[in-house]
Amino acid sequence: MNRRNFILTGLASGIGAAALARPTLAMSGQMEVFKTPSCGCCSAWVDHIARAGLNVTARDVDQETLWTIKDRAKITPELSSCHTAFIEGYFVEGHVPAEDVQRLLSERLDAIGLTVPGMPIGSPGMEMGTQRDSYDTLLVLHDGSVEVFMSHA
Repeated sequence: MNRRNFILTGLASGIGAAALARPTLAMSGQMEVFKTPSCGCCSAWVDHIARAGLNVTARDVDQETLWTIKDRAKITPELSSCHTAFIEGYFVEGHVPAEDVQRLLSERLDAIGLTVPGMPIGSPGMEMGTQRDSYDTLLVLHDGSVEVFMSHA
């Protein structure tokens, strides 16, 4: 079973029968975001993704389910953030700018996903006026190692 099918099969088995429809969505250019219902920055990030022209569906889940999804996708605690998305066989963890997602999809890199660990101020969904942290979007490779995909100042 390849990594893409492993992620989707693992998710489907972990969160119920409704998840069985997800493989078609996640593989067809449709982004699916898993978040908790009370997270405002997650909703703001979903809006950012939609404004960039990506097709996105948000699914509210409880925190335990969200941690299970992250675990099955091999997103370690040090790489995690508040929401997890899947698109075209990749995971997108946290406040990754839409431009980075679009670049990943256009370059079709041999990786499992992108992450912006934590919740840097000024990242999409975490805007706070003119305040801005520098942060990196990390490319997560199949062996779990990471490399800087894009730096944001």
